Amino acid sequence: MQASAIRNGIALPRWSGWAIALFCFVLLWKFGAEQLPWAFEYPRKAMIPAARWIGDFTKWLLNEATFGLFTFQEFTRFIAAVIDFPYRIALSLLSTGFLQGEGSAAVQITPPLSWIAVIVTFTLLGLHAGGMRLAALVAACLGFVALFGQWQSAMVTLASILVAVPLGVAGGAALGVLAWRSPAFERAIRPVLDLMQTIPVFAYLVPILFLFGFGPTAAVVATLIYAMPPMTRVTQLALSRVPGELTDLGRMVGCSRRQMLWRVMVPASMPSLMVGVNQVIMLSLNMVIIASMIGAGGLGFDVLAALRRLDFGAGLEAGLAIVALAVALDRLSQAFAARRTGAAPTAGNPVQRHPYLAGALATIVIAGLAGLAVPAVQTYPEALELSTGTFWSEVVAWINVNFFDAIEAVKNAVLLNLLIPFKRFLLDLPWLGVAGLLAFAGWRLGGWQLAVLAGVLAFLIAATGQWEKAMITVYLCGISVLFAMLIGVPVGILAAERERLWTVVRVVIDTLQTLPSFVYLMPAVMLFRVGDFTAMVAVVAYAVAPAIRYTVLGLQHVDPKLIEAGRAMGCTPNQILLRIKLKLALPEIMLGLNQTVMFALSMLVITALVGTRDLGQEVYIALTKADPGRGLVAGLAVAFIAIITDRLNQAGARAARARLGLGDAQA
Repeated sequence: MQASAIRNGIALPRWSGWAIALFCFVLLWKFGAEQLPWAFEYPRKAMIPAARWIGDFTKWLLNEATFGLFTFQEFTRFIAAVIDFPYRIALSLLSTGFLQGEGSAAVQITPPLSWIAVIVTFTLLGLHAGGMRLAALVAACLGFVALFGQWQSAMVTLASILVAVPLGVAGGAALGVLAWRSPAFERAIRPVLDLMQTIPVFAYLVPILFLFGFGPTAAVVATLIYAMPPMTRVTQLALSRVPGELTDLGRMVGCSRRQMLWRVMVPASMPSLMVGVNQVIMLSLNMVIIASMIGAGGLGFDVLAALRRLDFGAGLEAGLAIVALAVALDRLSQAFAARRTGAAPTAGNPVQRHPYLAGALATIVIAGLAGLAVPAVQTYPEALELSTGTFWSEVVAWINVNFFDAIEAVKNAVLLNLLIPFKRFLLDLPWLGVAGLLAFAGWRLGGWQLAVLAGVLAFLIAATGQWEKAMITVYLCGISVLFAMLIGVPVGILAAERERLWTVVRVVIDTLQTLPSFVYLMPAVMLFRVGDFTAMVAVVAYAVAPAIRYTVLGLQHVDPKLIEAGRAMGCTPNQILLRIKLKLALPEIMLGLNQTVMFALSMLVITALVGTRDLGQEVYIALTKADPGRGLVAGLAVAFIAIITDRLNQAGARAARARLGLGDAQA
């Protein structure tokens, strides 16, 4: 973009276009209410009845749609049965044992795997993939789950993860291969993947319930929709980056198309593909609480039940058990991704060739037999369990009793002086002016395609009757992101300059990102009651991590030569920070802003449980009323806000890199 434009021989400054656009917007806002009332409130007669269309389409699918010899409902029930079979096996192995009969009349034929056998098996996996340090970490994580009485629920959760992850990896990889082979397919599937990742999970729980029924199978399907897109993107990217020398070599030796894929491309891409596997695992664990709403059970159900009781201690312990599972599975998948496989030993007996597998099988058999005689070997003894739940609940109660007046004063001051005025300001804005301003921003930052995208998505929010709730969502998200950045950027600056501090901060934000989002709601509700302020506190706590992480990333990747040049010119440390480091780190900080917005939007849907009146509440009401059209329309509105923000932020980051003379490689 040039620094100035020439119009009629007069050089216009860069900001003149923005000034004209803002002037027109203010004119419409202040003086257009009487002449153009439809620009402020979208006419009801012209609204798009998307909710009714989606509801009618869902009913048609369930009641009338046929595909060959099967109805659509029979097809979905068949898929549910296919998913349910491996889930029942995994659940029987880890939690219930193999049963004969149904319900209360069921008789246990064989017990589940002993807790000792499960810990030893995963420890051996860690030893095989990453050595003693990883093995000790995995054992400690699973030991923590057993010690704090979360073993049974954790095994139910692990059973669903062991089914969802392979299906998500296989489905995502298949779509990624198709996207790599066909650019047209990649262009077609890209917006679908965007919607899968930006539509709140609550929004498609209702259609899933309609199609797959209530239970763990429906929860696995919801998890797949949420967790599959990263695997698709990673697969397509990894295959496209395989060095040309390898593909040329494959053609020279006469590889067929299938051999080229499985013998050349996939092995060469394996480290990157394992990163995708890691992402599927982490996103599947992020889904365990929401999936518990439609019958998944496990640790997610425990957190949800604790939230309903406002039992912060119990919810925190169940949440930390999810964190422990996440850390163990995350480190294992990372270790397998980084592990370089050598030639498998061919000499010796099977035990010598596969010592880790033999050790795991031997432990399972020995622990199973010992568990028949010693119950403590089979099931972790309740007498040895610990609990800090009561302590944490009492801490929150003590804070509430002793600091109630101060907390209420801060809450009311922020509400009256910031939240409510900003909310009223946004609700007074004309939807037409906002849509036009977003389109103009898209044009200036990314050209006409981004302008059309931003303008059309904003129009659709208004045309489907979601504008007012969308503005409340934007108000809560905007305020929360502002506070998250005001906290995160300074902390990131301090941590980037001090390695020891960054080590501590990284552990904290890793824990914050793996804690279930519902856990943040409990102390917020107990301290501040329900309302917008409580939602803001929970969102800030959840969304501050990317603000810190990307600030540190940007500052640590500033070229040291530029810093030395600044020192040589006599710059003070503050000048080096403000005029060199922060300017060069601006693109990464903007990406951190983008991720903070995404985290805030995902959390806002959950904060509907504490009384907000935004799109999240609309999605939650649709879930309680089993209204798929209403839920998906509200969910799409959230997705449109996320997509507009994401595209404008990315375009802004590219423009910032261009102004600073940074190439894409450096970014």
